[in-house]
Amino acid sequence: MSAAPVRVAMWSGPRNISTAMMRAWENRGDCAVSDEPLYAHYLDHTGLDHPARDEVIADGDTDWRRVVDALLGPAPGGAAVWYQKHMTHHLLPHMDHDWIAGLRNVLLIRDPRQVVASYVKSRATVTAADIGLPQQVALYDELAARGAAPPVIDAGDFLRAPEAHLRALCDWLGIAFTPRMLSWPKGPRASDGIWAPHWYAQVWDSTGFATPLERDDELAGVAAQVAGECRGHYERLHALRLHVDAAPR
Repeated sequence: MSAAPVRVAMWSGPRNISTAMMRAWENRGDCAVSDEPLYAHYLDHTGLDHPARDEVIADGDTDWRRVVDALLGPAPGGAAVWYQKHMTHHLLPHMDHDWIAGLRNVLLIRDPRQVVASYVKSRATVTAADIGLPQQVALYDELAARGAAPPVIDAGDFLRAPEAHLRALCDWLGIAFTPRMLSWPKGPRASDGIWAPHWYAQVWDSTGFATPLERDDELAGVAAQVAGECRGHYERLHALRLHVDAAPR
């Protein structure tokens, strides 16, 4: 019987670097990836109008229990490592969380002003729940109470030192780092969610992690209010973030 895969559950909010992370892990050569497997259930249950909503529901599985059973089962293709890209806001209140303890969980955070500024380019409305930071704090507290506080990676920090962060994460997971995680071929993947044409243009055009840009996102009205509501959640997790030695190895 083959060994159980290392299941890496990366819990992010939208408009983060989670898809670029998915590229990095898929490019290892020993890693299967799953792109937001709970998205169909989330849209079906909430009734929210997201781009390609009907296609996402038709293409995915709207039964969250069945999705969870699959996520805890054999990895696609028998891969040794399985990167599961999750959005924390897909964890709806009616869903049990006990299964999450069977994964190697990581939180991926980003400054809410940057998230909101990017999010409203694709959707006309935004709420704090859409951004996922309140849910990330709740998930962190749940896992910490179990004695399994997850590493927290800040996207800005990561982009300034991707290799050091990936090496540290691989060390924590007990797997080998490979430089293949730092670059990948341009273009779409069969593993991308069916929603990719609406959200993944930058990733499709990428061949590696981009250097972070200094930016001053101008927000007004509801967008500014939502970013402000999420600021405290972000700062709490940011204080817990992973610190790495960025010196080359």
